[in-house]
Amino acid sequence: MFKWIGISEWFQTKCLLHQNQVASESVHGRNLALNELSCSVCLEENKVCKCDQSFESSKRVESDVEEDEHHGEANNSVAHAVINMTGMLIGLGQLSTPYAVETGGWVSAFLMIGLGVICAYCSHLLGKCLDKHPKSRSYTDIGHNAFGTKGKLLAATFIYLEIFMALVSYTISLHDNINKVFSGTQVQIPWAKLSRSQLLTSVAVLVALPSLWLRDLSSISFLSFGGVLMSLVIFSSVACTGIFGGVKANHSIPVLQIQNIPAISGLYIFSYAGHIVFPNLYKAMKDPSKFTKVSIISFSLVTVLYTTLAFMGAKLFGPQVNPQITLSMPPHLIVTKIALWATVLTPMTKYALEFAPLAIQVEHNLPDSMSSRTKLIVRGTVGSILLLAILALALSVPYFEYVLSLTGSLVSIAICVIFPCAFYLKICWGQISRPLLVLNLTLIAFGFVLGVFGTISSSKLLMQNLNRAQ
Repeated sequence: MFKWIGISEWFQTKCLLHQNQVASESVHGRNLALNELSCSVCLEENKVCKCDQSFESSKRVESDVEEDEHHGEANNSVAHAVINMTGMLIGLGQLSTPYAVETGGWVSAFLMIGLGVICAYCSHLLGKCLDKHPKSRSYTDIGHNAFGTKGKLLAATFIYLEIFMALVSYTISLHDNINKVFSGTQVQIPWAKLSRSQLLTSVAVLVALPSLWLRDLSSISFLSFGGVLMSLVIFSSVACTGIFGGVKANHSIPVLQIQNIPAISGLYIFSYAGHIVFPNLYKAMKDPSKFTKVSIISFSLVTVLYTTLAFMGAKLFGPQVNPQITLSMPPHLIVTKIALWATVLTPMTKYALEFAPLAIQVEHNLPDSMSSRTKLIVRGTVGSILLLAILALALSVPYFEYVLSLTGSLVSIAICVIFPCAFYLKICWGQISRPLLVLNLTLIAFGFVLGVFGTISSSKLLMQNLNRAQ
């Protein structure tokens, strides 16, 4: 696919996509009608719109503005959209797929594949919801169209909860891998009662902290490309370990360990989490009717990558495989050091991008009488405090697999499966056939059961490990 599209062109599309995502996810509820009609200059500059327009005059120009924005933004081909969607899906979850297959048995891989199919179908449903309401631009807009203000609030709550919990998992991953990167290095501050790994993690987070103060999204959007690149480096490094590293893929994988399925189901579903930005991908396409095709191709590619990495890691390292595959690789190999550095750098590319929607929401809620400089200070301070809170939580709960599983079971299953099916049923109720009605109700029930049992299992394991550590 990279033969079809230049890297620079793809990179520019990623930047534009992320700007659209942040703008659409950050609508101030009190001024909903006017903000959705904000002038393109205000959105591009990432500022609260202060255009002195009445609601009636805005209505008169609404269609013209939307048409201009559509022509300016909807320039993605199918190849563009596939690359963007694949990039959104590949992330932290890939580290845990070998552990999940080894823990649940090779039969559990069918659950991973099945969830990939379900999530691709739910992506298709989001496209159908957008077809019914062409003015909708974000996941929260779909929630509002389905269930009004309550639907929008519920969707927004789960979105921000997923962002928060995912960043905790990223920081735990940073903590675990940076300790390996600097193994043998003595780092200590006499007055700081922190271990070497905790101190190194704190320094890494503080290095990334200034990126939260950047107001111009174009200056941080390049980080999303870095995250995708790091994911590909990790996959390639594991493959090189088996091919050139002298590690034999001779371990047998258990057939099925059904008692572990609830816990690892959260790991699988988190690996497919990306639905909150799919409406933006849909809106960025030249031909939105091909969105379903994009979903099928993207989820197929990601599922193949996850399945390959899962079996490769489980066969290479067997029962000793770590919840983060990079920590199982032989420490003396060059590819291991590359993979560890890629895993360390990945969270540092995520903080500013993940916090951007919340930061803009904070700024939108500030009084218009505040100066731009004061608003920048407030949003930067809030972001810094939240990041430090995430750091403290990650250092206090250093159990990557359980936090990641809890995130998938508690939050991601709702965003990826339950909500899309529920939104579709409500928005398209009069046009749904009986088989589709049964299918979607079944998926809602399946997602609910999987989420409940996964949440209980991962929470129980997390508490057991916390109690054991005390």
